[in-house]
Amino acid sequence: MFRRQGATGGIVKLMLGESRIMPAVIRRAESYRAFKVRPEAENYFACLVDPAAPSRNGVEFAAMVEIFPHRGAVQSGLDAEGQELLFVLKGKGKARCGGEMRLIEPGDTIMMSAGADRLIENLGPGKLYAFTVAASREPLARMARDGVEVQLDDEDLGVLRRLPLRR
Repeated sequence: MFRRQGATGGIVKLMLGESRIMPAVIRRAESYRAFKVRPEAENYFACLVDPAAPSRNGVEFAAMVEIFPHRGAVQSGLDAEGQELLFVLKGKGKARCGGEMRLIEPGDTIMMSAGADRLIENLGPGKLYAFTVAASREPLARMARDGVEVQLDDEDLGVLRRLPLRR
């Protein structure tokens, strides 16, 4: 059972009559690490909440922003164990899941069941950004972290901060 503690604003978890404050983790966009799953992969992940990280911090899910460059695509059955949710932040594309193809744009949500085969393709002209949460936590995060680390560019950081780009 969870309840909010009024004085500190922290969350108290009650277990067999005990309570403890759950710590908050606050990170800035500049601290996110990004990874390609494979060196030849076009898309990459900015890791926001990473249960595969050495600190772990007790998280039970993975949260990332998946970034697809212009005309980039990924097709896979990423996670045979858990569900995955994508929320389109910026860009336009198409998504196929379970044999159904749909156009996607900012504000759209895609929920994929465990083991679902998927195709996400950026239709351009810029990058496609999708906030991704994986309920099974480790497989998606570990797959990204075991890949090739890449640097987030100014456009990526601007989207992650939700600031207009300055040129």
